[in-house]
Amino acid sequence: MRNLEFKDQLHEYSQWREQLVQAIEMYREWRSRYKLSDPHSTDTLLNIISGLQSDRITLAFAAEFSRGKTELINALFFAETGVRLLPSSPGRTTMSPTELFWDEEGGSYIRLLNIESRLEDISLLEYKRNPERWTQIDLDCDSPTQMQEAFKELVATKEVPREIADKLGLWNEREAAEQGIINPEKVEIPCWRHALISFPHHLLKQGLCILDTPGLNALGTEPELTLSMLPSAQAIVFVLAADTGVTKSDMEMWKNHVCGSRGHSKQGLAVVMNKIDSMWDDLSGEQGYEESILKQIDTSASILGLNKEVVFPVSAKQALLAKVKSDDALLQKSRLDKLEEYLSNDILQQRRQILMDTIIKDIGFLVSESSNLINTKLTNASKQLQEFKQMDFENQEMTGKLMAETRDRQHAYMANVENFQASRKVFTVQAKMLIDSFAKERIDEIIKTTKQDMSKSLTTYGMKQNIRKLFDELRDLLQDSVDITNETRRLVKAIHKKFQDEYGFKEIEPQLFSIKQYQFELEQIFEEGEVFRSSAKTTMTEQSIVVNKLYSTLIAKARNILHQAHKDAMTWSNSVLTPLMHQIKDHKKQIESRLQMLRKISDSKESVADNITHLEEELQQLKNQRKELMTIIKAMHFDAYSQQSKEEPLEAVY
Repeated sequence: MRNLEFKDQLHEYSQWREQLVQAIEMYREWRSRYKLSDPHSTDTLLNIISGLQSDRITLAFAAEFSRGKTELINALFFAETGVRLLPSSPGRTTMSPTELFWDEEGGSYIRLLNIESRLEDISLLEYKRNPERWTQIDLDCDSPTQMQEAFKELVATKEVPREIADKLGLWNEREAAEQGIINPEKVEIPCWRHALISFPHHLLKQGLCILDTPGLNALGTEPELTLSMLPSAQAIVFVLAADTGVTKSDMEMWKNHVCGSRGHSKQGLAVVMNKIDSMWDDLSGEQGYEESILKQIDTSASILGLNKEVVFPVSAKQALLAKVKSDDALLQKSRLDKLEEYLSNDILQQRRQILMDTIIKDIGFLVSESSNLINTKLTNASKQLQEFKQMDFENQEMTGKLMAETRDRQHAYMANVENFQASRKVFTVQAKMLIDSFAKERIDEIIKTTKQDMSKSLTTYGMKQNIRKLFDELRDLLQDSVDITNETRRLVKAIHKKFQDEYGFKEIEPQLFSIKQYQFELEQIFEEGEVFRSSAKTTMTEQSIVVNKLYSTLIAKARNILHQAHKDAMTWSNSVLTPLMHQIKDHKKQIESRLQMLRKISDSKESVADNITHLEEELQQLKNQRKELMTIIKAMHFDAYSQQSKEEPLEAVY
């Protein structure tokens, strides 16, 4: 499979995403046109649209030094430039983590964050929000040579006193001793901590983002990479050297930084066994070459605990040369096609499924509510039409009786609406208690106290105890919310059941709030932090700067999780009764419409036919309204989802 095919698949994915945005926008307009919109549902839909428009497919590449990772990136994505765009020649190893993407607003540039920024208590995310803190080099996209020259900054190093390197977390005395370096005055370190590269490559313009992470040293000293950036990537490609297999440092990186970022699933993890060309032996020939590759695949897959299907033998060097020279035979020999096929099919399909799952989770309830409501309207309108067609309006007594029954229903309805308003007030008080349980002030007070205690502790052990204390208190905070959540859920169910029992309203299973997901995510990041902390790179007491950054990263992630819980609780409490209110409003409209029609018929027998015609027109309008919705749902790919709903399928005909 050629890079052209990967481009085509990414282009198809990009078009699918744009069509999805258009369909959701049509649904938002549909709700507005038929007076079903409310501020919260509108915000939800607009947020989904915004998220889709800014969506990126992030592929992360991780490897120890000299595995050919950057050459692989060049071969996969940038061979058409005709040059080795990213520096990957011998002796030139990428020193700083690098993100490649297209920033339409900012244009073409390299932004470089100086290595000394590690001494500040500021996250990479915060730095990214302040471009003025970065050194910027503008790129001339019409000149691959200028870009190639500019990219050399990615491998820039400098020498600093050993004490400075130590403060920056870039000096490890034990490792240096193993390499025969004893008590040096100067230490070579990277010039830059992080690099952001934006230029209008066709793949980057369609939403591809590439994260190039240098060796174990960088991952071991930048917790944000391991705990935030790698987990958010759709796929992580871990690169080994085919001639050495899985080394000790490869294994440490895999266990502590790559695997940990995927939890227990290992989904979206692939291993590239690079430099297979170095395994060629003239004496063994083709058969011996093939056997050596298969044996190394088996061994690597077994050691890493992976399926052999996601271990790809590749020669990035041959692949890049083949693409630059348009040599199909050499490209086939490089075996890059299987990796490209995996990225094209598996990863893009996984991302599509993740997006659909998110959208169904966020707006599936709205779509289900809309379809249920329109079907209920159709059912009631159809019943009323049939009733009026069969009714003897010559009988004044019957007409009067129907009017009296309808008035009684109207009075009973008004009385129960008052009860609903009272129930809603009780719900509002209960919901406020739930929202307040996740209040930012409560969370920030816990975090502030813990960070003060942490700053007084200079050892890894002391910091570990403080972070345990923090997570225990955050767990307690979530646990306090459990009882409030359960009580709120019971109240919502009771309100729904009342109107089902008394009016025969169509049963709508209320969307219930749950805090289980937030509890799970909180426990998960604590486990991730423990794995990272126990890795060889962060166990040394003198590396307190790394441990401090680790816990700062964990705190930021914990705060984000609880902030999301607060936001979700607020959105839920503001919208959970909306479907019921729509049914109540529609029920009122039905009663008033029926009463008005009966009055007209009672006053003038000649109006019976006109009113039946009016009802038929209304029924047709409702059918058109439902047809529009079904078309929109199909465009949103919700048609399959709606068939799984507990409610009646959209295709039901009345």
